[in-house]
Amino acid sequence: MTRVIAALFVLFALIVSPMSAQAQSGFNAGPATPEYSEQVATSFHLPMRDGLRIAVSLHRPSVNGVPVEGPLPVIWHHALDIEAAGTRATGTGTDARRPLSDLTRYGYVVAVVARRGNGASFGTRRGYEDFTEGFDAYEITEWLAAQPWSTGNVGMYGCSNTGEAAMHAVVARPPHLKAVFAGCFAWDRYDGHTRGGIISQYGTGPTRTVEDDLRAMPVQGDEDRTLLRQAAEEHVASTNLLALMQSMPYRDSWSPLVMARFWGEVSIGAYLSQVRDGGVPIYIQGGWYDDFRTEGLIALANLPGQARMIIGPWRHCLNPGFDLQAEQVRFFDHYLKGVDTGIQSDDPIHYFTINAPEGQEWRSASVWPLADADNRRLFLAGDALGSEQPRAAGARAVTVDYAPVCPPDPVEPNFGPFAQPCRSSAASVTVAARTFAIDTEVTGNPIADLWISSTAPEQPVFAYLEDVAPDGTVTVISEGRQRASLRRVVEAPWNTMGTPWRRSWAEDHQPLVAGTPVKVSFDLLAVSYVFKAGHTLRVSITGSDARERARVEVAPAPTLSVHFGGDTPSSVVIPFRPAAG
Repeated sequence: MTRVIAALFVLFALIVSPMSAQAQSGFNAGPATPEYSEQVATSFHLPMRDGLRIAVSLHRPSVNGVPVEGPLPVIWHHALDIEAAGTRATGTGTDARRPLSDLTRYGYVVAVVARRGNGASFGTRRGYEDFTEGFDAYEITEWLAAQPWSTGNVGMYGCSNTGEAAMHAVVARPPHLKAVFAGCFAWDRYDGHTRGGIISQYGTGPTRTVEDDLRAMPVQGDEDRTLLRQAAEEHVASTNLLALMQSMPYRDSWSPLVMARFWGEVSIGAYLSQVRDGGVPIYIQGGWYDDFRTEGLIALANLPGQARMIIGPWRHCLNPGFDLQAEQVRFFDHYLKGVDTGIQSDDPIHYFTINAPEGQEWRSASVWPLADADNRRLFLAGDALGSEQPRAAGARAVTVDYAPVCPPDPVEPNFGPFAQPCRSSAASVTVAARTFAIDTEVTGNPIADLWISSTAPEQPVFAYLEDVAPDGTVTVISEGRQRASLRRVVEAPWNTMGTPWRRSWAEDHQPLVAGTPVKVSFDLLAVSYVFKAGHTLRVSITGSDARERARVEVAPAPTLSVHFGGDTPSSVVIPFRPAAG
């Protein structure tokens, strides 16, 4: 067994679209056809190598309350809770959030496992998906493969923290793990959860009381929740995840809370050769409104021939209007049952282009960034963006707003990992390109190369790519962020798709000197978006963001200056599609 990855946030349930009907041929070709309409579930504690008891709910397709005979492939979820035991119909109702156990409909045994320190499982959470959880994943996979109702072919599913749990199982390399469907995870834990060295949006994770944990699902035979209470009382000693992140401001930080340089221990990229050598097929789920979308694309770029990806117009781990479960069945049927579903002949990436003409939104590609991307550098010049670098130097300054307020978000869910970027209109440097005469597509990885100065030695920098409609409505398309004192760019240890990468070790820390401009380079999250005719592309730059966690404030609020022209030529690179003109 080998090392594992870690993650930090919340989601604990499989979220998929409603199904009506087996594995289809071709991407997005329609619903899969179920084989069974009923399942029977049992739950129990499974002892690990150290004697610790892990809670498992085991779901098998059934007919008239009797599990079907004969071995079946197994799919499992390393989650935060288990599901209820008993016999129930599957695929009923209209709720778009279907449990993973509904995959029993397609001839699979499904296991939902609460990770140690969570739900009805005993033990403590050291720091989320550490070595110990990786060893658990190895052991659970091999136990599932050895059972009489199992063919020995095992797959995993997960999204958000459970997507990272699935990926750390890939790192651990259990011999019977044959396929993994993982969504919205971080390729590198430092870059994913403290992107740019800033704790923003993610990181606090579940910090629960005994009373909170007593709401979890107990195993069968523990209806009075005696065992659940014992487990919950053990959970109290788990590592506080926000405190853990605050103890590791640099990529090479050693945390006394876990007695390790934890970022390295829990990053998938640190074990790239092990993931490649294992060869497990991986299907990555992403969304254009999710903070981890570029992390998924980096994983895809580093695992050619092994990974594929889907990116829809979705928030974190959601997929409204798309039958993701049909695509999961097509993937697992191929790798766990040996059914030719056509998935191997697909391009490795399918992505949705927002605002594309109706019927042309879904596209596919063999590589990302796209081979025909027209990466155009636009220079800041006062309040405008242009193709020519200004000869004369200048600067624009704003006072950092430590209390930025986002406009109301009418789309739910809109908290935590679902929250969308916004910027403070009162404390932003905004620069606009020309208004588009025709619909114009931007698809790829935007990059900001900004010269900034600040009156504070520590200055976070946030940049937003925006669409300004003729009526003045502003839509944030993408955003990037970087702690200016960790600006040193070096060659990355893996493929970053041409985007700048910062090592961010303690020795790379370079505080700012008041009034002295420095260059800060970082990528904005990947996009595929059409600016409609009459709309304007704009870039806004600020010194704070409403989603920041553990923000360090100084008094008085610092002045952030964005420099342009002369020896400080701030610019952005925008990946246009040539066909758009």
